[in-house]
Amino acid sequence: MKFKTESYWISTSPETHYSPLKGDLAVDVIVVGAGITGITAAFLLKEAGKKVALIDQSHIATAESGHTTAHLTEVVDTRYSSISSDFGKEAARWVAQSSRAAIERIAEWVDHFQIECDFVRLPAFLYAQSRRDVFDLRKELSHAQSAGLWAEWTQEVPLPFKTRGAICVVNQAQFHPRKYFLALAERIPGDGSFVFEKTHALSIEDGEPSRVVTESGVLTGKEVIVATHTPISTRYLMHTKLAAYRTYALAVELKTHPIQAALFWDNENPYHYIRNHQGVWIIGGEDHKTGTKENTYEPFYQLEEYTNAKFGIQAIRNYWSGQIIEPVDGLPFIGKSPQSEHLYIATGFSGNGMTFGTVSGMLLSDLILGRENPWAELYRPNRIKPMAAGTTFISENKDYPLCMISDRIRGSEVSSTAQIKRGEGKIIKENGQALAVSRDEDGQIHEVSAVCTHLGCYVHWNSAEQSWDCPCHGSRFSRDGEVLNGPAVTGLSQIQAPGKRKQRRAA
Repeated sequence: MKFKTESYWISTSPETHYSPLKGDLAVDVIVVGAGITGITAAFLLKEAGKKVALIDQSHIATAESGHTTAHLTEVVDTRYSSISSDFGKEAARWVAQSSRAAIERIAEWVDHFQIECDFVRLPAFLYAQSRRDVFDLRKELSHAQSAGLWAEWTQEVPLPFKTRGAICVVNQAQFHPRKYFLALAERIPGDGSFVFEKTHALSIEDGEPSRVVTESGVLTGKEVIVATHTPISTRYLMHTKLAAYRTYALAVELKTHPIQAALFWDNENPYHYIRNHQGVWIIGGEDHKTGTKENTYEPFYQLEEYTNAKFGIQAIRNYWSGQIIEPVDGLPFIGKSPQSEHLYIATGFSGNGMTFGTVSGMLLSDLILGRENPWAELYRPNRIKPMAAGTTFISENKDYPLCMISDRIRGSEVSSTAQIKRGEGKIIKENGQALAVSRDEDGQIHEVSAVCTHLGCYVHWNSAEQSWDCPCHGSRFSRDGEVLNGPAVTGLSQIQAPGKRKQRRAA
């Protein structure tokens, strides 16, 4: 069975129609990327009197911020026991404090601006299913409490299947992320500030002034925030510290559902997470490194099996996947881009994009406005934590040289386009070129270069998303080569002499 993937949040919120940039424009601050970080930062800077231009290559919050599962929580993916060990107990308290501040900032704006985004406070449960889980989570509880979380151990986990107890953290929250983003974005244009959609940044230049060159004009400003999930302003330096993973989600109606609405995570590998949204349950997990899984429908089937086994499925409303960026030492990188004077980045949020994205908007706006921020040192992008990062650095970066070598040794996946079925993509090597060839559901053949424009790895076909994904640093492209995810800035090269091979339709 094949299906179209679409985020529940995008399917239940309106389209946006901001104009593209047309011509050159000068502002105080340019924000590249209209997701949670970019919108938050642009809004705060506009409120502080800055003239801001917020641009997005597509539409507001249709990239990774539109593919979240939207947990607002202090329960971060990197356990507090690890943060305390690698960064110190004070750092763990700053992580908890900044996450709490992000939740409260969202709550404040929702209340002040009367944003209808289904914001609700509720508890969170990190639950155990084995004796080993109990041991690990009781250890984690001590560190979480020391960091300042309102957490306790409970045997009463409101799930319809057996557990061995859980860490319960009170006063967490959830919302409809895209409705929230759209309401904030509406308040940015005016008084010399702008929102531009369908405006693709081709290059970002640090200087006085700094410049963002787009397909339709040049933006100049004193400062630039690169809020593109993974930085597109640096080609090498930051990407050795980051790894891209795909994560999967279902929006389902359940036969048997949790006893109360809450945020739930297990401690398994692969792990799963559960939350409710007005009677629809969001169930996610089954992560894997981008570009490395041959059948990307399989994680959806595994989620279905998990959901059926735990609850029973009445109906499936949406399937979708998103991209998460894992930092090498466990914490996000937020602040001035290394070796830059006027460029700022925010990346490495793991599975906590909504809270860390809000933290990023708050922190980056403070830095640009010259305000002291207690989290700045902890999250600075040029930090070096060899004890925390060493093993992960080696394991995550081995894919780059391995892929560069193995892809060039390996031959064609098929001998001709006739062997490519509808919905499939294959690598064909021909006349010294590696071609990424796919056939759409109408039977039409699409051909682009298989060489990722970031650092030259070969892309791999993602059947579920109908995209070409790079296993080295997570760049993603449409079947026609357009950039979907950075760090690549330019699309896959079009094949020269397109008439050389006749395009064929499937029989």
